[in-house]
Amino acid sequence: MRSTHRRCPLAGAAVAVLALLGAGLPATAAGADDEQDDKRSGLNRFYDQKIKWSRCEGMEVPKDLRCGKVTVPLDYARPKAGTLDLAMARYRATGDARGSVLLNFGGPGLPGVPELAYGGDEFMDLTKGYDVVSFDPRGVGRSSPVSCGDGTDEALEATDDANDPQAALKQLKRAAKACRKNSGPVLPHIGTLNASQDLDIMRAALGDKKLNYLGFSYGSRLGSVYAAQFPEKVGRMVLDGVDTLTEPLTEQGLVGAEGQQTALEDYLAACTEELTCPFGQDTRSAREQVVQLVDSLDEYPVLGDFGQEFSGQDLVGAISHALYSEQMWPALTQALNMLVHDGDTRGVMALAGGGFAVPPGRDRPVEPNRPGEPSTVGKPSASGSPTPDGGLVDAEDVPLDNLPAALMAINCTDDPDRPTADRITDDLEELRTAYEEASPVFGRHRLTQVLMCYGRPKGTDFIREEVRDVDTPKLLLVGTRGDPATPYRWTMETAKRLGSSAVVLDNKGKGHTGYGSSKCVHEKVDEFLLYGSLPDDGSSCGADG
Repeated sequence: MRSTHRRCPLAGAAVAVLALLGAGLPATAAGADDEQDDKRSGLNRFYDQKIKWSRCEGMEVPKDLRCGKVTVPLDYARPKAGTLDLAMARYRATGDARGSVLLNFGGPGLPGVPELAYGGDEFMDLTKGYDVVSFDPRGVGRSSPVSCGDGTDEALEATDDANDPQAALKQLKRAAKACRKNSGPVLPHIGTLNASQDLDIMRAALGDKKLNYLGFSYGSRLGSVYAAQFPEKVGRMVLDGVDTLTEPLTEQGLVGAEGQQTALEDYLAACTEELTCPFGQDTRSAREQVVQLVDSLDEYPVLGDFGQEFSGQDLVGAISHALYSEQMWPALTQALNMLVHDGDTRGVMALAGGGFAVPPGRDRPVEPNRPGEPSTVGKPSASGSPTPDGGLVDAEDVPLDNLPAALMAINCTDDPDRPTADRITDDLEELRTAYEEASPVFGRHRLTQVLMCYGRPKGTDFIREEVRDVDTPKLLLVGTRGDPATPYRWTMETAKRLGSSAVVLDNKGKGHTGYGSSKCVHEKVDEFLLYGSLPDDGSSCGADG
């Protein structure tokens, strides 16, 4: 939900909210039985590479984290047509390593390197048996990041033009053109099918015969696609906060808006019980004040410390991210107090720039972006375009809108449906009304995400048609009953599609994903990844974690 999201068009938390479908371009190596098949298809130089690990340059990260890169084809249909470098990071195993476990933190569009660097405490138990590795997927973070420039602003304005659909169509076309112009050659080759093939090259470069994998939110989509493409390469795989593989973006957007609105009302009910609540002690009034604050900032954005504008939609993204876990509610209250009473945007900008699908460590406060950590708030940097040779981008040059731009690019590539000109012309007012009824706070953001696929090439139907009945070892799927981004029913629907390989763990708690908020889920996932101990299908963890 796709978290969706993102900093609304610019905001960040919507990011995990749309953990949507997934796809890219059909892969030439799909279903390969071993590396020899890949070598025969011209991929041998990619499968034969070894990763060189060294200290992470240009980033303030833990001393024991090491960085590296892996080179992949720009276009798997034409492996000699160009390459991309994907940024990677690793914590070494503290015991006898049986290989690596790769982590994807969701989005789509979350960069794995900073997520692992600043949220790595949650995964240290896994270093008892694995090197713990993450990466910036293609088009994300330092890996040839995409950008839309002012395209997201164009799309936002189109969302408001319900009374002039023709003007909305022109703005959406300009938005799509801006994304093409600012993203470079990677844009046509972004998407989950390509990312899945990248995963397999990373597996080989790490020296692993099987892929051991932990994917959150959108990462469950990526894991599912990998299981369909490379079933014989699947090792121990966990999907937490399970995405849908079937619902169109229009339906996913409504689900995301409704889920986030429910989570907001839960937060405000708790907030108004405290004297520190920035909206007072009346819940109904608090809801109205949130809408007024968003509207006010959209009309009169404020400047952040680095001179970029912070709008109401950026605030929506920050709130959305903070609602993924009750552990983040105190930080949200503090950040909103700073904004409402002092006009200080640092707290909400830190939330908007965090983007964690897994909640930050329990003792780690939310703070402004660290030096070198890419923010996702505001306008793109002028130097944020991909490097001409597909090499890694410096951390400080990642476009500020990379998260929402990547979210849109991947979701649109993964979805075969498109909002047609006739549909937009005839139904824009009705669509806007439906989204605003789903959520007066998050509805506009969700609708913009859907409309931004207009003017882009048709996406793949591989996920919707082919990702089913996978022939793999058992897969552990974690569904959380109170998840505001990926509803529990998606876990059950995806488990049914994946077939007899899927084992469901029912987390009775709240929040987006279970690993970072439930001790029970955390332990069961670690026991499976480390020792192969799989819980019974349908077993559960209590609401208290």
